[in-house]
Amino acid sequence: MAGTLMQRFREQSNPGGEAALLWLGQMGLLIRIGKTVLCVDYYASDAENRRVPPPIPAEEMGGVDLFLGTHDHLDHIDHEAWKTWAQVCPEAGFVFPEMHRPKILADGIPEKRALGIDAGGEIRIGEISIRAIAAAHEFLDRDLATGRYPCLQYIIEGGGFRIYHAGDTVRYEGMLPMLREFGPLDVALLPINGRDGTRYRRNCIGNMTYQEAADLAGELSPRLVIPGHWDMFADNSADPRAFADYLDAKYEGRIPCLIPEYLKPILMTTESVR
Repeated sequence: MAGTLMQRFREQSNPGGEAALLWLGQMGLLIRIGKTVLCVDYYASDAENRRVPPPIPAEEMGGVDLFLGTHDHLDHIDHEAWKTWAQVCPEAGFVFPEMHRPKILADGIPEKRALGIDAGGEIRIGEISIRAIAAAHEFLDRDLATGRYPCLQYIIEGGGFRIYHAGDTVRYEGMLPMLREFGPLDVALLPINGRDGTRYRRNCIGNMTYQEAADLAGELSPRLVIPGHWDMFADNSADPRAFADYLDAKYEGRIPCLIPEYLKPILMTTESVR
């Protein structure tokens, strides 16, 4: 069934320059723009502490053109899954923060398909552009020797669409102006699980609170905002309904919000979302 789903997702007609999204849990997102399929931050391995199983088995992800990981945490760069995808998708490129290149190559990703990037960089594959800015998870943690960042946020463009994937981050000084420089956003996927002392003491570093994420959405005004990073782990979660309610109340319903459902298609044209 999942394999059939991937085939349908890739081959579905694209009337009117349509983009399609499928949420895969946590910050996982499957994106189709034109004929290109991208998979971002998909945690595809099973684990006892997951509240939900992977919606698509790793070995049934054939047909993806680009796999993207925002940082080297298991629920964003799933190394076991990347090893599988290197075989299942023999032509796919893999996009990741450049400072993690040794680990990515150790996963069996060929050098020519290992597309490292750093903040301020850009990768172009056909009609698709991927640009990066630093993410602060929970700190920027810039490597002093190389100047590179371990965590990134991606702005994905193509076919007249601009999709912002925030990865794992808190807000930091200068982040909003950098995001505004990219221009109007069609979609923003933002982490809302927050941070606190209890999590920090067990080395679970945090993200924006749902209020902070709502304010970022309010200031960026995307055509659609999607809350992420709330469903996977019971001890590192948040209520997406609280996010949606706060966003609606504070910004008077001006920012459309969608609480995603696993594998339920989100279809966008330049005029509408459905």
